[in-house]
Amino acid sequence: MFDIFKAYVLRHAQVSEEEFAAIAKVSRVKKLRKKQYLLQEGDVSRDHCFILSGLLRTYSVDEKGNEHIIRFAMQEWWISDWESLLTGQPSKCNIDAIEDSTVLLWSAAEMEQLMDQLPGFSKMINGILNKSFITSQNRIHEAISSTAEEKYHNFVNRYPEFALRVPQSMIASYLGIAPETLSRLRGKRH
Repeated sequence: MFDIFKAYVLRHAQVSEEEFAAIAKVSRVKKLRKKQYLLQEGDVSRDHCFILSGLLRTYSVDEKGNEHIIRFAMQEWWISDWESLLTGQPSKCNIDAIEDSTVLLWSAAEMEQLMDQLPGFSKMINGILNKSFITSQNRIHEAISSTAEEKYHNFVNRYPEFALRVPQSMIASYLGIAPETLSRLRGKRH
């Protein structure tokens, strides 16, 4: 399974075999069954997580029991509650598996040590964090300035694989629209 991560890193950074050995030494593999939590609201996020296979989501649940999906992540993507991981505060969200999934984990201390010791790896991680920040900014902008139809159209074009793998009710939650509205929009596209 580490070969998936190694191939990913080699597409984004220059890392030597010795450096990969250091990364592998502190990497932990975890398998998640569909609907199994990686992180539950109220727990402190302790690990950086790279998805080897499967599909996960980050979401919160309001006082009425409604889910609000913040993001989806699939194989070769990273997922964690960055706020909880960086501050040590309890998480405000849940992360669970939409499909059976396998992930690689590193504690915050392990990741910090790897980034201190491996400049190419550190540069890659910083690039990923910057891209993630830009993606989050764009998502906020779209959420406050786009129509339901524009949100759905952009989602399908940007993430065609999610549109096929994620249940429609979860896509509606992610887009912040009613499931009925999503059903109507999907009917217009076909």
